[in-house]
Amino acid sequence: MQHSEDKSAAPGVQKPIVARYSHPMVSLTATENATLERAADAPMLVQVEKWAAINSGTGNLAGLKTVAGELADAFAALPGEVRLVAADPVESVDSAGTVKTIQRGDHLHLRVRPEAPVQLLLTGHMDTVFAVDHPFQTLKWLEDGVLNGPGTADMKAGISVILAALTALEASPLASRVGYDVMINSDEETGSQASARLIAELAKGKTAALTYEPALPDGTLAGARPGSGNFSVIVHGRAAHAGRNPQDGRNALLAAADLALRLGALKSDTLKVNPAKIDGGGPNNIVPDSAILRVNMRPSTPDAMAAAEAAMRDAIAAISREHDVHCHVHGGFNRPPKPLDAAATRLFELVRDCGAALGLPIGWNATGGVCDGNNIAACGVPVVDTMGPRGGAIHSSDEFLIVDSLAERAQLSALTMTRIAERGTV
Repeated sequence: MQHSEDKSAAPGVQKPIVARYSHPMVSLTATENATLERAADAPMLVQVEKWAAINSGTGNLAGLKTVAGELADAFAALPGEVRLVAADPVESVDSAGTVKTIQRGDHLHLRVRPEAPVQLLLTGHMDTVFAVDHPFQTLKWLEDGVLNGPGTADMKAGISVILAALTALEASPLASRVGYDVMINSDEETGSQASARLIAELAKGKTAALTYEPALPDGTLAGARPGSGNFSVIVHGRAAHAGRNPQDGRNALLAAADLALRLGALKSDTLKVNPAKIDGGGPNNIVPDSAILRVNMRPSTPDAMAAAEAAMRDAIAAISREHDVHCHVHGGFNRPPKPLDAAATRLFELVRDCGAALGLPIGWNATGGVCDGNNIAACGVPVVDTMGPRGGAIHSSDEFLIVDSLAERAQLSALTMTRIAERGTV
């Protein structure tokens, strides 16, 4: 890892926007101030540098095992039981159309005071989008207070904020009023198929949930989110000689291309559709007998999701009939839409008010991205899913963390949880 003396900006990298906050704290009790001081004093930067130096791309099981061990040791400082939960198996369709099982890394789970009157769920993920052989593997300073590195913002820093906020909460006289589950999964970046069941189980009966995806560089939170579904449509046709008897063939590649166009035409104000890839085909003198269409759909409402599912079925039926092929669909909507209902809005307003007490302007906007907050909201639990530090350029080699926001967001979480404990609700 490059050390902190290397603070020159990387050539060609746009300088990140850094919002500096220096407003005085207001409307805080002595107990709250003591909790906030503890949250800010946690060694978060040291943890981020240590955890981000370990590659934990979703497919790097060895790296994920190492990170999971580090996190288990760190979260063992809190009361309760830390355990590693085996991932559910995940199915995937390869380029030949064969359904294969993929193994994911263990998930971390901590449970504290399940008998307390207020129950919270805090979630994060230990995986990154950077594979073990990706060139982006080291950390460096872009400028004072801006750290560039894989998983710094998304979301090793968010995990450190969870630990800091909970450590501060445990020293509060209100701690006995609140229990919580912490879940750090290993597959969020690929859709959480291996952890969706665990998320739903832990969300049951919760008063509220906080998820630690990074906030935007200016502190804005993600509000409403669309749903997301990934589909692999396997098309089975019939091979034939392209010159001698092409009429006896059934061109699976052509059928897949036709389906891609029909699905792409479904896009609307409430549905985004991205036909992303077609696998299949072969020698020029053979009518291709198989192809796989990969497509992503993002509906903004539950009604739009149901309509997209029905439209996809109709399109596949038409393709099967008109091209005389057989189609098999693999996949589905793994992230339901996350609209802001009344309970979620109250939680956002509580976070906003806590931010105001800390001198932090907190706002939120709808976004096109998805995360585990979608899964939690689908369980009927209000959730704010960008409680992590400020950062940006995630999923790229320009990813950066604004280090000052570690203490800022740990205090925001600690105060939010303290006030939920006081109220007994959001």
